[in-house]
Amino acid sequence: MAKTVVFDFDGVIHSYTSGFKGADIIPDPPVPGIKEALETIRKYYRVVVVSTRCHQEGGMEAIKQWMKKYGIIVDEVVVHKPPAIVYIDDRAITFDGDPSKLLSKIKKFKTWYQK
Repeated sequence: MAKTVVFDFDGVIHSYTSGFKGADIIPDPPVPGIKEALETIRKYYRVVVVSTRCHQEGGMEAIKQWMKKYGIIVDEVVVHKPPAIVYIDDRAITFDGDPSKLLSKIKKFKTWYQK
């Protein structure tokens, strides 16, 4: 079985330029180039999408329909992050082994679309 790569949905696959409008309302297009990147990655890895939307009624189905609309194919959409070799998320800080700088990194954190 292929190793798994987990992608967050909002801000990584869905451009999220309008912000959150509801679990089942996904108004924005994909991040430019993400469809092609996912196609390439799926040649080597199992691709799973996770989103907090999936915890709310209609959220998982909305994601699946949105991806179908844009022709984006993944192996699975899930509620909880499964074990993976890597997680791709727009709201993450890579831990570099030095906890002394974490508070500063958290306070200064901005997503790619907030910069």
